[in-house]
Order: sequence, then structure tokens, then C-alpha cells
Amino acid sequence: MKLNPLENLIENLCKLPGIGRKTAQRLAFFIMSMEEKEALQIADSIINLKKNARYCSVCFNITQNEKCNICNNTERQHSVICVVEEPSNIVLIEKTGYKGVYHVLGGTLSPNEGITAEKLKIKELEERVKTGQIEEVIIATSPNTKGELTAQWIADILKNYKVKVSRIAYGLPIGIDIEFADEVTLLKALEGRKPINV
Repeated sequence: MKLNPLENLIENLCKLPGIGRKTAQRLAFFIMSMEEKEALQIADSIINLKKNARYCSVCFNITQNEKCNICNNTERQHSVICVVEEPSNIVLIEKTGYKGVYHVLGGTLSPNEGITAEKLKIKELEERVKTGQIEEVIIATSPNTKGELTAQWIADILKNYKVKVSRIAYGLPIGIDIEFADEVTLLKALEGRKPINV
């Protein structure tokens, strides 16, 4: 049975993370009440994102070019890499004034969910370190079980190279995802980072 346009939109909005049926209904009715031009701008921006966005060939941040703006910026400190779980984490860390570059893993290790090291961008991080041009790797995964497991896994791999490996300090509460932290907490965590003992 074919859904009517409103119900179809509600069903599709429910596919977004954190959007339940009630929120999806509110959003759908709001979109319905918008000027057609504004609603079409939202639709166009989604189409544009899906057609033109891609992952940076170096750090796996989201970009529309081969390399992202951060990797292309010669004023950044390319010898320092901050390792994050998702591209959304970069937006938060950028607000702290951090001037190094990034490496996006694409998640955290979770063997129970089938997310192994091979499914993350850990090997690509190791390749970047192998060049010998990296002085420090700051691991900024969330301070929860998965984030800690991932941080230790990376530290174990990188101990074979002449690179300082540090972990952001626990200015972040244990058990939360990094994307829910404010800029001040993140800044303190970056400033208080410590080497990982392996």
C-alpha cells in the first residue's frame, strides 16, 4: 500500500538517529507549513550533500574535494594528528583553537557489534605515521569502554614507531560521547593530554 506524502515523510524522518515518531511528525508538519522555496532548499541541500560530499583521501573528514580544507592548509601543524571517531568531532575540536591535523577512524572498536580494526581507518593512520613526518598522535576517542579499547589498540600499534602517543585528559566525563562535550571541557581535555603507557 502506497503511503500518502505526509506519512511517507514521517516514515523517512524516523530513519534519522534520535528521531522518534512524535518528533518526526512535528518536523513533517513544520516542513508542510514552510514556504515551498524554503522546503525545497532543505531538499536540495540533502541532494547536494549526497552527490558532492566525499571523504578526504588523507584524514577521512568530509569534503567535496580530494583533500579537505584542513589537510590543504599549509599553516596547520601537520606533524600533530588528532585521532577522532567521526567527522562531527572535528567541528567541536576546531572550536578549541587546535592547530594540528586530524584522522577520522569512522567509529570505535566493538567486537560484539562486528566492528573490528579492519573496519576502521586504523591501518591508514599507521601509514601516515610510517612516513616519519608525524611527531605526535593525540587520541581523542570518547572516554567510554569502546573509546578506551580503541585508544589502547592504536597505542599498541604505534609503539613500534618514533612518535609520541597521547590521550586527551579526562576533562570529559566517563561514559559520554565526545560530541556532547562543550568547547571549554574539550579544550581542558586537549591541554591536559598525557602519554599512554604501553
